[in-house]
Amino acid sequence: MLIEETYHDVKTSYGTTMRLFVFHPKVPNYPKVKFPGVIVYSEIYQVTGPVSRFAKDIAGQGFIVVCPSIYHNFESYEALTYDDEGTDKGNKYKIEKELKSYDEDNNLSIEYLLSLPTCNGKIGATGMCLGGHLAFRSSLDPRVKAAVCFFATDIHIHALGKGKNDDSLKRSSEIKGEIIMIFGCKDNHVPLEGRDLIRSTLRANNVDMTFIEINDAQHAFVRDELSKGRYDPATTKNCFEWLLELFNRKLKLDYGDHDGKAEVIENIC
Repeated sequence: MLIEETYHDVKTSYGTTMRLFVFHPKVPNYPKVKFPGVIVYSEIYQVTGPVSRFAKDIAGQGFIVVCPSIYHNFESYEALTYDDEGTDKGNKYKIEKELKSYDEDNNLSIEYLLSLPTCNGKIGATGMCLGGHLAFRSSLDPRVKAAVCFFATDIHIHALGKGKNDDSLKRSSEIKGEIIMIFGCKDNHVPLEGRDLIRSTLRANNVDMTFIEINDAQHAFVRDELSKGRYDPATTKNCFEWLLELFNRKLKLDYGDHDGKAEVIENIC
C-alpha cells in the first residue's frame, strides 16, 4: 500500500510544540477510505530512522501512523544520536519529563488521529524500549483498543517521569483493550523478576493479554540500525506478524454488540 509522509505540529500546555510525524496510507481513487490510527512511540532517541521505518511498515498495512516527538519539553523534533551523548540526553530527559506531560502527548496524538476524516475512530499504540512503556501507558486510555509493547523499560521499577514514581503497572486494571507484551529473555533492562512481576500483575488484573518471551532476544532487537549487535530481523518479522494480527483484528473489524453469553471452552483433545 502506498503511503504519504507529512507532519503536524501541535501546541502543548507547556508552551512547547510537539511534532507528530505522520505516515498515511493511500488507496488511489478512493478519497473517502478510512483507516485505523496507530501511535508509534520512540526510544529515548526520539523519531530516528529505525523508528520511522517501523512506522512506515505499519502504515503500509493500512494504518494511519503518528510518531510524537516526546522530548519537545527539552529539544526540538530532531532525533538524538545513537552515541554516548544522545544516550545520556535521552536517559536524562525521560526521568525529567513529567508524567502528566507524557499523558498530554498521548491525548494530543489520539485527538489528532480522531480529527482526521480518514480515521475510522479506532486507535492502537506500539513502541520499543521507552516507547514500549509509553504504548503500555497509552493503553490506560479507553480509546486505545490494542497495544503492542516491545521490551517496555522501567514498568517493573516504576521509574518513568519526574520523581521516578510511575503508576502505569499499578493502574493496569484500567486497560480495556487487548495488549501484547514482548520481551527478550536476554534483555538486561527487564530481567526475569521484572518480567514475572509485569506478567503476574496483568494476569491478576484480568488484562486481555498475550505475553511473549523470546529465548535468545536481547534489548532493542527490533532496531535495524546501530543496535550494537542486537538486531534480530527474523525475530522482528515474527513479532511484526503478532502486531498485525492484533491490530487487524481489534482495529479494522466491526464487532457489533456483545451477545452477553459466557464463552465455554470444551475440554477436548
